[in-house]
Amino acid sequence: MVKVLRRMILSVAIYSPLLYEFILMQLKDKQRHQGWMVYILRCSDGSLYTGVTNGLEKRLKGHGRGTASKYTRSRRPVTLLATSVEMNKGEALRLEIKIKKMPKAKKVACLKSSRLGYEDSP
Repeated sequence: MVKVLRRMILSVAIYSPLLYEFILMQLKDKQRHQGWMVYILRCSDGSLYTGVTNGLEKRLKGHGRGTASKYTRSRRPVTLLATSVEMNKGEALRLEIKIKKMPKAKKVACLKSSRLGYEDSP
């Protein structure tokens, strides 16, 4: 599908440079607003896993099957604790890094203050 789309775009570029620029702008705009989000899971051993995705349902199914991450593969089942608002990919990746750098105690405190039902034990 992607190869076909690239061929179509290149053929358009040859015949109409303005249309080519417009198509590229639309594709970049669509990529920017794909709804990326950061999520936090609690693993069966009590550890927290932070990830980023633009398809949360698919990613959670992957974690459940053990195909989404090496870390969660051996720590199933996992429970979704929190998700961020939708943002562009760069913002989501930066937020993921900030969360991963936080100590677990600080993450737990943030989760407790934002979610009344959070419990420390798995």
